[in-house]
Amino acid sequence: MKENKSKYAILGILSLGPMSGYDIKKMFQKSVAKFWNESYGQIYPILNRLVAQGLATRSVEKQEGRPNRHVYALTDKGREELQRWLIAPVEPQIGRIEIALKLFFGQQVSVLDNIRQVEHFREIQHRELEELKALEEHVKVEKAGNPNLPYWLMTVKYGHQVTSALIQWCDETLSALNKMTAKKKQKKEATRKR
Repeated sequence: MKENKSKYAILGILSLGPMSGYDIKKMFQKSVAKFWNESYGQIYPILNRLVAQGLATRSVEKQEGRPNRHVYALTDKGREELQRWLIAPVEPQIGRIEIALKLFFGQQVSVLDNIRQVEHFREIQHRELEELKALEEHVKVEKAGNPNLPYWLMTVKYGHQVTSALIQWCDETLSALNKMTAKKKQKKEATRKR
């Protein structure tokens, strides 16, 4: 059975410092959301398990006029568990890639419908690439001097490379789909001339 990696994502976030569940969610959104995300519904049960396993501690900060704030911190055992996972080999990933699934069944709709899907997907990738460029510049300025910066920039570069490759794939796929459209037109014209 494959191990749920969400536990390690949260241990990693806690390695940056003590945080509440709310803080953890915000940190996901500000840092790793381009390649990893967790919902509140996932975060809180995992935090409870981490505390039960001795991988994190929970303390309560009283707040006036608001509910108490539960703050979680990584224990030495939690840091060791995170480090153990960080040096373990990466497992192969099988993702759910909607555009690939739609194209796999593309014969069920017109070539023009498939072209529209790929054009839309390409637009999304172009926006993503622009967001990644802006993120890179922001991180370089806001986190200058942070010892994590080189690693954070490596993850942004990963996003650049993957997104650029997806744009290239879109261009190649659109070229192939347009050739299919041209061939269909030629066949129709040849049939009409007979």
